[in-house]
Amino acid sequence: MGGARAQVEAVRQRGDRLMTVTYRSDLDGVDWEALKQDLIADDFHNGRTTAQVRTSFENSGAVAMGFEGDRCIANGRLLSDGVGNAYVIDVWTKSAYRRQGIARTIMHMLISTVPGQHIYLQTDDASGFYEKLGFVEQPKGMMFIAGRYLNRRAGTTSTGA
Repeated sequence: MGGARAQVEAVRQRGDRLMTVTYRSDLDGVDWEALKQDLIADDFHNGRTTAQVRTSFENSGAVAMGFEGDRCIANGRLLSDGVGNAYVIDVWTKSAYRRQGIARTIMHMLISTVPGQHIYLQTDDASGFYEKLGFVEQPKGMMFIAGRYLNRRAGTTSTGA
């Protein structure tokens, strides 16, 4: 993962208090176990171990992270061939922080890293959000898992370390 580190702070209203969200394009200071537990609590966990979550982000072409204090409250990552095609994945905002513009900032950070490229993504329940950012629905998508998902043996739990 290359590129300059970006750090932007935004003060937002959260209920009856102000919060400061710090946005970064690096992975410094991420508490990976806490992040995985927050993903599980938000039903956004797909079975990766803590180490696999970390490796997924470390191997991405671009990342965007949102922090309140030292706690990661939002993230997203992008894969790219560096020429014409990119894929956005793992865009998440902790439930208590949603509808505050945080995911929009995360997406703008990711999009800005791949000018001129087609950017693809898949969503089960946030089409309206992505349409507001200019994404258009594609008529068909397909997927294939090579072997077992996450190379898990039969009977392995999805919440392992």
